[in-house]
Order: sequence, then C-alpha cells, then structure tokens
Amino acid sequence: MTPPLLLVAHGSRSDAADAVVQEIAAAARARLRAEVRVAYVDVRRPSVLDAVEGLAEAVVLPAFLASGYHVRTDLPAQLAMAGVDPARFVLTPALGPDPLLVRAALARSAEAGHRIGDTVVLAAAGSSDPAALDEVRTAGRMLSEALGRPVRVGFAATATPRIEPLVESLRASGVRRVSVVSWLLAPGVFHHRLLAAGADVVGAPLGAHPAVVDAVVARYRAGVGAVRTAA
Repeated sequence: MTPPLLLVAHGSRSDAADAVVQEIAAAARARLRAEVRVAYVDVRRPSVLDAVEGLAEAVVLPAFLASGYHVRTDLPAQLAMAGVDPARFVLTPALGPDPLLVRAALARSAEAGHRIGDTVVLAAAGSSDPAALDEVRTAGRMLSEALGRPVRVGFAATATPRIEPLVESLRASGVRRVSVVSWLLAPGVFHHRLLAAGADVVGAPLGAHPAVVDAVVARYRAGVGAVRTAA
C-alpha cells in the first residue's frame, strides 16, 4: 500500500478556487492510484485536523507557490496539534518554485495572447515573509531563463512593487505591450487585481495544468521514499 497524499492549500471562500484544488487532487489521484485527500490551513474545510483522521501515514504536500508563514509555521503546527508522527507524515517542500510550474505559467500566458517581444511581469500574491518573496524572485529567474529575456516581478498585495504601479511605470517608460504571467494557483481576489492592473495580457492562474500535476506527482514520489525510510 502506498501512503495517501494530503494536498494542503490555503483555503478560499471562492468555490472556483476550491474547484481548482479538487481538480488537481483528482488528476493526481488518477496518476498515482493512491488515496488523495484535500485540506486547508485557513478559511475552508476540511481542516488539516479533519483530513488526517483515520490515517496512519501520509505525504503532506503544501499546494503553495512559495513557502511563507502558512507553509513553514502554520501547517507544521496544525500537524503537531493533530498529534501525528512527523516521521510517518512527511511534509514535502511547497509546490513552487519549480520549473514545471513555470512551464504551466508560460502555457497560460500563451493561451491569453502573450507575444514574443512583450515586456513580461511575473505576478504573485505577495507575502510579508522575505524567504517567500525570495522564492517568487527565484521563479522570476526561472521564467527569465525560459524566455531568454528579462522578467520583472510584481505582487498583488503585501509586498512591493505592487502590480498596478509597476505596469504604470512600464507604460511611462515607453513599453508598448505588457504581459503579466500569473504566479497564482487558483482564481480569486488576487487574480482580479492582476486583471485590473492595465496590462495587455494577463495569464490565467496555473490551475490543474498537466505540468502542475506533474509537479504534485514528483513531490509525492519523493515524499513516499521518506515515509518508507521512516517505516
């Protein structure tokens, strides 16, 4: 028997955001032929405490694109509160940054109408955690390498530069077309802010793109090895 996968997302009041997480979970379930459960660290249920009930072990994968407070502090605390054995509930690194996710982001941007030569901005939610912001900038460097051109990084909230003034400054500098690549997993308030920033192109959130599912599968398989070693 392979350990279950516990896919843990932030949580949102948006049913569309929940649908994305459930779609990723369903695709991973089909690929892995293992039990896959979804949990949320905030806002929505099932909680982590709910989701681990009845499990003896699991690979716990934070479905976050950067390792901010929820990944590094909140989720481990919730697992501890649930009383699980950390050797048998292996917590993997967050889903991003990862070249597979960059591939998905580029595909979403292309679908939205990105053109060669566009000035590119990678836009993330933002965080007060410097380590999480560094991870977003790492994703920006990955995107720059994939495109072979500079990529700026902007944020929908909390961090700077904010996406709207960044787009405005690019316009003021004479840039003709701005293409925003969304570094968001699911639709919601942050994506609406990207859409309202005035860019020519705004890619959709990564969603359940096949490359996202590939990243989930890779994280899970690495985690399985750690669970089996502990066993």
